[in-house]
Amino acid sequence: MTARQGLTMAGLEKAAAFYLERYASSRENLRRVLMRRVAKAARDDDTMAEEGRALVEALLARYVAAGLLDDARYAERKAESLARAGASRFQVRGKLMQKGVARDEIDRAVRALDESGAESEMRAAGSLIRRKRLGPYRKSGERAAHRQKDLAALARAGFALDLARRLLGAPDVAALENMVRKED
Repeated sequence: MTARQGLTMAGLEKAAAFYLERYASSRENLRRVLMRRVAKAARDDDTMAEEGRALVEALLARYVAAGLLDDARYAERKAESLARAGASRFQVRGKLMQKGVARDEIDRAVRALDESGAESEMRAAGSLIRRKRLGPYRKSGERAAHRQKDLAALARAGFALDLARRLLGAPDVAALENMVRKED
């Protein structure tokens, strides 16, 4: 296969469909994926690169019009998924920015998280504590020795210090789970 064969609309559609079958994507993220393919095919040919860019833009416009790419829906679902996994609102914003989602879409997705109540910041922090086995999940003799490290882990994840202190101060796992459930 020559480089020019890889820059047909059919070839780009096949690559886009293959990517979208495996991953949810924002418009900008799919643009980046396809433009890497264009760049590889048109290494030293500026004309071919421009043709490829035009093909990618036309393909993206068609996918948006058909509803295959919807940044608002993508941002909302990705934000929910990240929060369930223990990501702070700060991390959610960062991950969505990395995927090329517009700031207003990110703001809407975070507001939707806050309004849903089911995935509050406290619940996300509780998920991270559970996953990393911090605070009440540590053996009782190790908790005091690792308190600063646990606080630092939550701070690096973007959680507020007062929230981290409150959750890590839970006397046991049951108390922590009760604190997290009360927020729902």
